[in-house]
Amino acid sequence: MMGTRRKSRELVLQMLFQSDMGKQSPDQVTKTFWAQRSDVEDDARGFAEDLFRVANERLPEIDAAIQKHADNWRLERMAAVDRNVLRAGVAEFLGYPKTPKPVIINEALEIARKFSSPESVHFINGVLDSIAKELTIAE
Repeated sequence: MMGTRRKSRELVLQMLFQSDMGKQSPDQVTKTFWAQRSDVEDDARGFAEDLFRVANERLPEIDAAIQKHADNWRLERMAAVDRNVLRAGVAEFLGYPKTPKPVIINEALEIARKFSSPESVHFINGVLDSIAKELTIAE
């Protein structure tokens, strides 16, 4: 049985991916996404919606952090899944500073293992780890 938070994190990846690839506004995504998923429990949906909101409200800041720490990788050149796993992870760092960063990184890596390539797992780990260290210094 998958934990509620993991389920939420997978949902937020799918929402970010839909927004990114479909060039849809957050409102459009929220409306169409949940219309197809009436079976999702309220607590999983609540956390996913909150993370999605943070990701969208702070997108310029999130993308700047990813860009800074993804050596020689422009965001638009990254695989869409990887870019959005990173966005979700950084959004959680920012929106949920009390959640231990290693937990957020581990969850992102588990999701990357499921939806992306093995090389991507290393890449995502490196970028999130680097961003986490910088945020910890700033706290």
